[in-house]
Amino acid sequence: MTSATTQPSIPTARIGVARSVKKRAAKNYFFVTLCIISTWASVAILLVLLAAIVYMGYEHLDWNFLQNAPSRKPELAGIKPALFGSVCIAVVCTFFTLPIGVGTAVLLEEFKPKKPFIAKLHNLIQINISNLAGVPSIVYGILGLTAFVQMFGAFGNPMDPAFELGTRENWYYIQIPFGRGILAGGLTLMLVVLPVVIVSAQEALRAVPYSLREGGLALGASKWQAVSKIVLPAAVPGIMTGAILAISRAIGEAAPILVIAGIVYITFTPEHLMDDFTAMPLQIYDWAGRPQEEFHKVAATGIIVLLSVLLSMNTLAVYTRQKFQKQLQ
Repeated sequence: MTSATTQPSIPTARIGVARSVKKRAAKNYFFVTLCIISTWASVAILLVLLAAIVYMGYEHLDWNFLQNAPSRKPELAGIKPALFGSVCIAVVCTFFTLPIGVGTAVLLEEFKPKKPFIAKLHNLIQINISNLAGVPSIVYGILGLTAFVQMFGAFGNPMDPAFELGTRENWYYIQIPFGRGILAGGLTLMLVVLPVVIVSAQEALRAVPYSLREGGLALGASKWQAVSKIVLPAAVPGIMTGAILAISRAIGEAAPILVIAGIVYITFTPEHLMDDFTAMPLQIYDWAGRPQEEFHKVAATGIIVLLSVLLSMNTLAVYTRQKFQKQLQ
């Protein structure tokens, strides 16, 4: 007489499966709820901070605030020189960052070397660029002070330049060393955002389907023709988005500009690339550090202007991406 092996009945197995499904559903619900709570908590904190800034700064937010220069009287204080200085260094930063960053990304991503030694050098450069994206901005400020303001001391004192083109009254005035002017500030910010632009441009190039490259090469195009006529136009939305976001980050940087400019209280707008300047983060820092309560409200108004500029650039990035995507589609 053989003994039958005991097996769970069908109802028992169904109960076990149902419990397992309920347990997974409960874990999934808990995780989703936790994510939703975290998201809304972050949004709520951000809204509270924005509301507090608007509440403190709306009193001084008018056209005179944008037109006036900083003053010792809070009711007369304005942000015009700092706003103009931020725009100027952002233009200089963009002028140098875009060609260098996009060109480096194209070289690293589309023209990878085949020789072993050069391939190792290529990988070393790629690793260093990725690491440079995480370097604190104050380090770039010190590097900019040495490389652009003083030019390693190879051309003497910036106050007594070795080379001058024009005079300080001319808009095209250039000197070497550059000194603590807009050109040095823009080049320093270029160092800050250049790794970010290179990495974002590489990601945009990788997102282009490889079949487009193969199609161009199959039609007889050279490697450069396929890259310039097919790959780059398809990657423009991602490249422009990354570049605009990087420049908006540069506008909000305070540490490297403080090292380069060294001056916070300026009542005039720069007239040439070598002229002294200040920026919105520095001006806001100056107002916030004063003991008078009224200047704290002026600093909040400056924060509103700075956030408006940054949000405008972010909106431009989204619009640019959507526009180019529609054209490509």
